[in-house]
This record gives sequence, structure tokens and C-alpha cells, in this order.
Amino acid sequence: MASQYCFALVSVIILLCSLCPNPSLAKETKLHGLKMNVIDGCWRWNPNWRSNRQQLAMCSVGFAGKMSNNIGKDVINYEVTDPSDNALNPQPGTLRYGATMIKGKKWITFQRDMKIKLEKPLLISSFTAIDGRGANVHIAGNACLRVFKETNVIIHGLRIHHCRSQPPTTVMGPNGIISLGGVDGDAIRLVTSSKVWIDHNTLYQSEDGLLDVTRGSTDVTISNNWFRDQDKVMLLGHDDGFFRDKNMKVTVVYNHFGPHCNQRMPRIRHGYAHVVNNLYNGWSQYAIGGSMNPSVKSEANLFIAPKLNKEVTWRKGSVGNSWKFYSKGDKFENGASFIQTGLGGAKPQYNSEQNFRVVDAKSVRSLTRASGALTCTEKSRC
Repeated sequence: MASQYCFALVSVIILLCSLCPNPSLAKETKLHGLKMNVIDGCWRWNPNWRSNRQQLAMCSVGFAGKMSNNIGKDVINYEVTDPSDNALNPQPGTLRYGATMIKGKKWITFQRDMKIKLEKPLLISSFTAIDGRGANVHIAGNACLRVFKETNVIIHGLRIHHCRSQPPTTVMGPNGIISLGGVDGDAIRLVTSSKVWIDHNTLYQSEDGLLDVTRGSTDVTISNNWFRDQDKVMLLGHDDGFFRDKNMKVTVVYNHFGPHCNQRMPRIRHGYAHVVNNLYNGWSQYAIGGSMNPSVKSEANLFIAPKLNKEVTWRKGSVGNSWKFYSKGDKFENGASFIQTGLGGAKPQYNSEQNFRVVDAKSVRSLTRASGALTCTEKSRC
């Protein structure tokens, strides 16, 4: 009887332990993800990242390449101390003052946790790095971020949400006060800009979309972000009639889409997108779609289909061999499917600074576990 009791007790203990979180397993998974993620593996091992923030700039991959133009001895280190905003007369200490008024290279950090409600769209000037690491920074509740005819911009570590559309207005820009037409409620919008890296941000619940790359913008890398709770997520290409977007090149890598995302992850017009090693946690209409003969290489992503719509892709208009929707090494769960069209593999043709190793899709869960704005404390690595 005693031996039977002991056996039953041991069985219960084993069962309970199997249901409990396993700290060592969680740590092992984090380390595994760090080793595979070439961006995070470049800087997150460093416990002294605060004193070497510019190390981040050399960790980017994909079409943005290395952000070497954002670093050097001539960089101005600017700290945001004031969460208020004045769109026409930015005050020292505010985010708008640093992103718009300071000339040359600048690296913007935040003194503490803060919520910033922008009066009007924030125009980010060239050679600007906005680095939210070490603080819980929310940009929310009204206007949000815009990169307009600029280059060499890094946006990292922000929580951007509940962005609202804006009527025509005037706002301080990098070269003085300018007039803006009405804008949709996008979290981040790139307009005629190049060499932009958007990394480790959390974006959700905005009036229009979360990220637009439009009007001839190119050489963009979108990495390690968490996109959730949104109808229209990511738009690449302005409209069907804007043919300059044929030159657009965008890398979408290590991102987590979902839950509760409907469409545009991304939707692409004219140009080229390398969509690689992302996690898709369901969709309503589609995950990847487009019009005007775009080229998309979907590589080693994990697609987890919803209950109803199993097809990953969507196309508008006539579809011929000029359409290149190509899937290589993708993993499909819960009945997900991917209709391929066009001839050829739609290779990204990266140079040595842009190239990176693609991870097997079986590891995408680990790879994207840290997507979104990171929590970085004083005494530990990010």
C-alpha cells in the first residue's frame, strides 16, 4: 500500500512540474533566439550597451544596410526630458526639438518612462537615431511619426499606438515651418525617404495603418517589431499609379504579426519585398498581398492560419508571369496555404553589408520571441 501511495504521489508531482513554467527552458529559448537573430546577436549580449549605444547602428541587415552614417565622434547625444510638444515652436528637452531642430547627426534617448502626445505629425530629420532602450516610451493618442524626404534614420524601441488622422496644418520641419496636407492615422509613414531602419517597436490600434513606405521610399529594413490589433498593418507603395515605387526595396524580417491583424503584412505595389523569418499569428483577409506586378520573396516564415481563411496571399488585378510571389522554406500550420505566381525566385540580390543568414522556419517562434519594444533594466542585458 505504501509503495502504491509513493508511486501516486510521485506521479502527481511530475504532472504538476510539467504544468509549471520552466525558467531554465525559457532562458535556453531566449539564448537560442539570440544566437539565430543576427541583429539582436550583434548587440544584446553586451551588458554595457548603455555606454555604447552607437553599436546598434552596425547591427542592421537587409536593404537598409549598416547605418554607419549615423555614428561617429560628431554625433550629438540628446536626451528627451520633457514629454510635452509644441509643433510650431519646439522646446529644448522635447522629442520634437531633438528630431527636428538639431542639425547633423544626433542620437536621441529618453531620461525616463514617458507618454508623448504629439500635437501634429513629428517630422524626423536625416541622420537621426531615436533610441527608446532603457525607458518605456509611448507615442500615442494623436499624431505620430513621419519621415519626409530624409535619409539615414533609425527608429528603435518605441511603443506607438492609437494614432489619429490629422487635417491640413503647418508644422516645424528640419528646414523651417512647412505646410502639410491632411494625413491618415498611420503610426509611422515614410515619404520619398531612403536608408531607414525600423527595429524593435511595438505598434497597434491606429486609425489607418501601422507602417507606410510610400512615394519612392527605398532601402528600408523593418525588423523585430510587434504588429498587433490592427486592420491595415503595412503598406509598401503609394498607389497603383505611382510608378516610381518600382524602385522600392524593403526587407521585412524577424517581425511578429498578430494577434488580431486583418490584412497588409505587407501589401506591396510595384516594388520588391523580401519577407523572411516572420511569425504570422493568423489573419482575417490575407497576410501578404499586392497589386501592379510586385515581386515578393516569402522565405522561411511561419504562417499559422485562422479558422476560416487559410490562404496567405491576395492579388488585385490581372495576374501574369510578371507577378513574382515566391515561397521558399515557409512553414504552414493549421491548414495555411500559399499560391505562387510568376517565374523565377525573386532573389533580393543583397550586397555584403545587407546579406544575412536565413534561419529555418522551424525556429521562427524562438527567433521572434523578443519582437517589439524590449524591456532593458539597469542591471541586466536587454
